[in-house]
Amino acid sequence: APRDIGIEVSLPAGPCTDKKCPFHGGLKVHGRTFVGALMKDIFHKTAVIQFERLVPLRKYERTEKRRSRLKAHAPACMSLKKGDMVRIMETKPISKTKTFVVIEVIKQ
Repeated sequence: APRDIGIEVSLPAGPCTDKKCPFHGGLKVHGRTFVGALMKDIFHKTAVIQFERLVPLRKYERTEKRRSRLKAHAPACMSLKKGDMVRIMETKPISKTKTFVVIEVIKQ
């Protein structure tokens, strides 16, 4: 049975043997949370998430949209596809570029 990670999220339905899964493995989550869209198909258990943010420009008294891309670990129990809206949360470094893990699929 999936374990509680301390955040109100829907638990994954699929089975998992991943040690780096926050629900079925021993990975602890903490810190920042982001919601974004999956930009690429899952490759080597890595998801690329993109989200927009507003940056203030003081000179012009306006804000501009900028896009951020983050790499996150994608556990097997999530069954992710390109275009899904997902919630990611910070964790200890998993690899050189991955310090986030997917904790919830919001929209398929």
